[in-house]
Amino acid sequence: MKKIIVFALVALSANLAKAQSPQDISKGRFIDRLYVGGNLGAQFGSVTSVEVSPLVGYRITNDFSAGLGITYIYYKFDLGNSNTFETNIYGYKLFARHNFLEKFYATTEFENLSLEYYNRTDGSISREWIPGLFIGGGYFEPIGRNAGFNIAALYNVIYDDQKSPYNSPLVLRIGFTLGF
Repeated sequence: MKKIIVFALVALSANLAKAQSPQDISKGRFIDRLYVGGNLGAQFGSVTSVEVSPLVGYRITNDFSAGLGITYIYYKFDLGNSNTFETNIYGYKLFARHNFLEKFYATTEFENLSLEYYNRTDGSISREWIPGLFIGGGYFEPIGRNAGFNIAALYNVIYDDQKSPYNSPLVLRIGFTLGF
């Protein structure tokens, strides 16, 4: 795990230094360097989760981009004995992405989600902001000239198994990207 963290940080740091060189910065207009996209997710069963997470990114160089997004998750958990816990989770994310091969990329993401936390010990419910720091990689498949599909595997290095809305520190994301 430490090797993955070091690799992601080195790849992103190296590209940040490279991004300061004028010859690496895309020559296109501002609008040509923007892209939009997002992730959709769903899980059904004893835990029901539906996620919508749009984002906007900016290509700093041909290989490096950064951006931000928002997240909304509807979450329902079966507590047993015909009791359920239902909540709405929302928040924001900041991300950076480095393409190291034609279709593969390393990524890091900071996510902060406001969620209602159910304390099984005393049955209380409180809303808290829960941070997540994800590192990982993904695959991007172009669809036409300015669009594409991506799938990423991310690992939350500060995962809280009591409060996180995710079942595991490992999160798989499927999304799309549309450029201008």
